[in-house]
Amino acid sequence: MGTIDIALGRIFRQLIEGNVGLAIAETETYLSAWPNAQTTERLNVLKDEYGLMTDYWKRGAKDPQLDEQYQRLLQRLYVLCANISIHRHMSSSSYLQGLYNGVRQQGRGWSLADVRQEMENFVSEVAMLELEPAHKRKEKEQTLYCHHQEAMTSLFNYVLTGHIWSDGVGQEMEQILLSPTIDGNDQQLLVSAVMLSLLNRFDMVKFRLLTRVYRLSQDEEVRQRALVGWVLSIDDDWLTVYPEQRDIVGELLKSTRTCRELTELQMQLVYALNAEKDTTTIQQEIMPDIMKNNSLHITHNGIEEVEEDPMEDVLNPDASEQRMERLETSFSRMMDMQKQGADIYFGGFSQMKRFPFFYDISNWFVPFYMQHPDISQFVQKMEGNSFVEKLVQRGPFCNSDKYSFLIAFQQVFDRLPEHLRQMMKRGEASMGGEMGSEEQSSPAFIRRSYLMDVYRFFRLFPNRSALCNPFDTSKQELGMCLFFGSSVLAGTPLEAKKREVVAMLKKRKLEEAAALLLETFPEEMRDVQYYLWTKDYEKALQLEPTHEKALAGFARQAFNQSRYEEAEEAYDRLLLLNPNATNYMLNKAVCQVNMEAYEDALKILFRLDYEHPEDKGVKRVLAWALTCEGKLGQAEQLFQQLLREPAPKASDFQNYGYCLWLEGRISEAADQFRRYGELMGNTDGSMRALDEHWLRQRGISPTEIKMMAALIGA
Repeated sequence: MGTIDIALGRIFRQLIEGNVGLAIAETETYLSAWPNAQTTERLNVLKDEYGLMTDYWKRGAKDPQLDEQYQRLLQRLYVLCANISIHRHMSSSSYLQGLYNGVRQQGRGWSLADVRQEMENFVSEVAMLELEPAHKRKEKEQTLYCHHQEAMTSLFNYVLTGHIWSDGVGQEMEQILLSPTIDGNDQQLLVSAVMLSLLNRFDMVKFRLLTRVYRLSQDEEVRQRALVGWVLSIDDDWLTVYPEQRDIVGELLKSTRTCRELTELQMQLVYALNAEKDTTTIQQEIMPDIMKNNSLHITHNGIEEVEEDPMEDVLNPDASEQRMERLETSFSRMMDMQKQGADIYFGGFSQMKRFPFFYDISNWFVPFYMQHPDISQFVQKMEGNSFVEKLVQRGPFCNSDKYSFLIAFQQVFDRLPEHLRQMMKRGEASMGGEMGSEEQSSPAFIRRSYLMDVYRFFRLFPNRSALCNPFDTSKQELGMCLFFGSSVLAGTPLEAKKREVVAMLKKRKLEEAAALLLETFPEEMRDVQYYLWTKDYEKALQLEPTHEKALAGFARQAFNQSRYEEAEEAYDRLLLLNPNATNYMLNKAVCQVNMEAYEDALKILFRLDYEHPEDKGVKRVLAWALTCEGKLGQAEQLFQQLLREPAPKASDFQNYGYCLWLEGRISEAADQFRRYGELMGNTDGSMRALDEHWLRQRGISPTEIKMMAALIGA
């Protein structure tokens, strides 16, 4: 971190604490090192106001508006310092600086009234195309969409690189994003620009805008983008400066629909972060089967169909059917992953994000539409092709993957076998997974699709480092994606959904994230399940003394902490609840062995071995208990049985070594200890630690122990 960033960090630490006076002092220090006349002038205005407020307060006067005035001053100071930070960030990124300068040197004004007029004119001009003669319509359509895409790209970059907004700008932008006279695709793209800007630096006006668009928009695509935007932008750091975050979100969460959508979103974010792990599963386990069993072969000349072996029907008449079954099984497994929320297309489509189309940041977020200038000519060429139409209309792909596919497809289409092209045209070929219009229009699918776009951007865009990445997990297991733990949501109806999310995190082995979320549970939600999750089994048993899982957890915990008497007592209580539970009886016997109550342990173990003669776990404990009790002949017979198993445990060799040693068979014992060492990864074959206390209890002297250690390592 550079000196400038450290200085800015000191300013923001004071703002986070709500210290106006100290923040002003830190800002003055910053501006003395990195002067800016305009910013200094604005700071002096705030400093003078704060000085007047302080003088009035020091005279002992009681101002009923003091808190309100202080809060407004804190917010104005935040805006000033946030703009300093944005300027610093732009200056340090050649990419963002290029975007900033590019749109501001175009010689056009950026009045939002003019912008809105242009966007409305576009909708009107598209409607007027229907009046044009057919031979002129295509050319005019291409020109119109080309100019409009350029204009929207500029607007996207302008919003992305802008400073903190005033309330007036926020109101004008709200009108644009909610107007029924503006194209929904344009509104979606603008919402994404607002989100990226907001992620880079918190802006209360933009945050409020996205919550209002989410609540008021009639376009589900716009609503869901706005939802993702404001949720990823929740920032507890700025609650002191903008406590109204709680009020705004609290009002939204009075809606059961909003609570449901936020719960779904939290889980979808977890799936999004798992995309690369899912890709590994697909590439290493599923795709090899698919490639091995399909009838197409990819070459440098295109895709060729593999000719069937004429002898196969004679030698293996069921081979073709078996191959098809394996292919269907692999596809079914992949489809099941998708139904469970996995992003099964990330790995394949991530290789298609290097086209020039994706050099433009806005193209990562532009909704898919056939008239996009970069694909429109190919789309016209493919008009009437059922395969392409099905893909873009009913395919389960996000927007950027649809663009990726069409751009890649147009490069290989002419090299496909003719019969395959004809099959595609007739609709006989398919990528599978087509969805109905109702499913595609569901909020959950729209949101998931958008998250896929956002995740691809932050993983694959070459200049992504210039932006705040909500999917960065370098410091925390789920990064900014674990929004359920935010204090902004504390005390809202959403807290009742936390159990559902914790259960999902636990199922996916995300223990760190689950622990963070559990810390936010209010006292009234800390029931037996909560204490089971936090492994506070004593508290769980206080609430429900006969809860079996809590008792079992307490017993394991006590055993691991060498509190064997408490563990044995817990297993006794478990056996009252479930008298025939073999594992409880065995664990009780293990406790007794560790307490050196060998006679009691052997009674249980002999019974278990009689009732479950194939249970190797029982034999293992019985052999060791017999060794400890000095019944070495019986123990040796059991050890020999265990070592004849296909995969004996390392401890079997170790314990057999102790048994042989007590029998006086020193060399044989050393061999077993060496084998144990090898299995435990000791490359020199040595025994890292002999249990001296146990051995000395049985008459083995310290000298003998040293000699055995030397013999093992020899």
